Amino acid sequence: MTNKLRMNRLVFAILTTLACGTVWAHDGKHCSPSTLSGNYVFSATGYGMPAGVWAPKAIVEVIHFNGDGTLVVPAATVANRAGDGQVVASPPNGTGTYTVIDNCTGTLNFTNGPSFNLAIDPKGDDVWMIQTNPNNVLQGSAKRVSRTD
Repeated sequence: MTNKLRMNRLVFAILTTLACGTVWAHDGKHCSPSTLSGNYVFSATGYGMPAGVWAPKAIVEVIHFNGDGTLVVPAATVANRAGDGQVVASPPNGTGTYTVIDNCTGTLNFTNGPSFNLAIDPKGDDVWMIQTNPNNVLQGSAKRVSRTD
């Protein structure tokens, strides 16, 4: 293979990689808190240390993003295996705040609860979340099921 052909392939590979990365972040759509608006179903699995020992946990909840950096949780079910038994709880209505920046990433903080880093579909239909609190390994996704009118 000639050096010119190798160089052309290398340039093509670099340009393809750069183009693919830029489609997500710069496809003409920019994110803001209003990107997240409506009802989403969030499901996640992972591990936590509720009793000082790593144990599995799972969450399914409805999150209503208000489009202004605030949210409410009208329904949730959390299952933790702690100690000798499994705890399944449906916590009362929760609240929280979130940030979204132009590159479609952000943070979410439930009041008196966990915190997450977010990666957001520029259309706002899908959100990928990973918990950032110590002693937790939990990741999941949220899908929009209805929009706010």
